Amino acid sequence: MVPDQQAALDFYCGLFGWQGEIGPAEQGGYSVCTLKGKPVAGIMKAMNPDGSIPDPMPPTVWTTYLSTDGLDATLASVTEQRGQVVMGPMDVMDLGRMAVVADPTGAVFGLWEPGTFDGAGIVNEHGALIWNELSSGDTGAAGAFYSAILPISTAPAETEGGPEYTEFKVGGRAVAGMMGLDTLPPGTPPNWLPYFHADDVDGVQAAAAGAGAKVLMPAFDMVAGRMAVLADPQGAPFAVIKAKAPQQPE
Repeated sequence: MVPDQQAALDFYCGLFGWQGEIGPAEQGGYSVCTLKGKPVAGIMKAMNPDGSIPDPMPPTVWTTYLSTDGLDATLASVTEQRGQVVMGPMDVMDLGRMAVVADPTGAVFGLWEPGTFDGAGIVNEHGALIWNELSSGDTGAAGAFYSAILPISTAPAETEGGPEYTEFKVGGRAVAGMMGLDTLPPGTPPNWLPYFHADDVDGVQAAAAGAGAKVLMPAFDMVAGRMAVLADPQGAPFAVIKAKAPQQPE
């Protein structure tokens, strides 16, 4: 959600090759961005439920959505586990049902119960989502929370001497990560950070900076690949990574 929806569309379409335009009024102008004809992300103008402009304007951020088979039951678990329901639940036509919640450590995320729309139709390719990462001031409490509200398990990841890192797994497959806030600048709030795959991280970083983005962490090599953390011209942080190919068993 951004103050200037068209400017955000121009930035990300130019950076990642997405296609997208401001949606119809009956959908609140919501833009479903596509890559190779498949949905890859959504962008919407920041507004109150009644269509008015918020004052003050909320922070400009990407929202990570986690899928659930039963939104109402998941929201009941959120409350039981000391999370907070920020918005919803609400129906989105026949596409699905949604809510925005906060975990007990303060990180905000979305929940989506699919109807006719499952979510991202393309992942793990250049310009598409490849990873989501939670930064939390209490990783133990956060891990217990997500495992209680959804069929998610946690496991420590191999970091080769780096900071402690936790993987969220669904059905034994790593789907997201978590680390402490101590590795981030002081004052950074708990948050979910989206990662987009980039064939050329340095090239995307340069293009983003040229289009008015801020480089929060310049491109560097780490255990999972080469990555950079950026903030778009309206302030929304995101990461880009060229992931290393997984090791094949001998």
